[in-house]
Amino acid sequence: MNKDIEQTLRKAIADSGLSYYRLAKDSGVDLRSIGRFMAESQTLRLNIAAKICRRLGLELLTPKGSEHGKRIS
Repeated sequence: MNKDIEQTLRKAIADSGLSYYRLAKDSGVDLRSIGRFMAESQTLRLNIAAKICRRLGLELLTPKGSEHGKRIS
């Protein structure tokens, strides 16, 4: 996953006020995966990042001008 996206997602998780446990339960993502991602020792697959984004009310979008221009989450 793109480093800018990772940093943005880490900030959104930190700013959400949710515990990693609550985020894991609400999003269906493994708690250990969230912890490793936040510790920057693991990246996330796109489908896992999309689950977290949905819980946080965020959308992953392809860049403007790309030939796909579709929502990912």
